[in-house]
Amino acid sequence: MSTASIEFLGFAAAALTSLSWLPQAWRTVRTRDTRAISLWTQSLFALGTVLWLTYGLQIGSWPVILANSLTLVLVSMIVMMKLRFG
Repeated sequence: MSTASIEFLGFAAAALTSLSWLPQAWRTVRTRDTRAISLWTQSLFALGTVLWLTYGLQIGSWPVILANSLTLVLVSMIVMMKLRFG
């Protein structure tokens, strides 16, 4: 497999896994209903995402950097909504 094919695979995986958070973030922002969301789980996930982003920056992997940057934005929105609306 060529380097370009491997990078494309990484970007495709990054897009799918990162965008999977979009419906939850959109619903949370739209309804402000956070009762079923665990702050503990979302916070741990956000921390893990920060670590993955740091790792991606260290190794210079654009799929890892972009995926975790987008995911961090979306999960941070959910955490902020949970903190604001309980």
